[in-house]
Amino acid sequence: MKNIFLIILVSISSIFNIFAQTATDSPEMADVMRSNGKIYVVVAVVGIIFAGIIVYLINLDAKISKIEKLLKK
Repeated sequence: MKNIFLIILVSISSIFNIFAQTATDSPEMADVMRSNGKIYVVVAVVGIIFAGIIVYLINLDAKISKIEKLLKK
């Protein structure tokens, strides 16, 4: 469990580094959304979706491990 948490933490931090890089030609839509404060909503929704996928994969891994242990008996 500790290793999974570490992997998730490293993945999230690397994703934030990718998004933190500034582009020289940023699209106008991004500027408009940033000025209206809506970009934070978009980032939050993407983060929630990503977190949901991570939680789903962890649960799926636990279920598969449980089935594998039952089959080995």
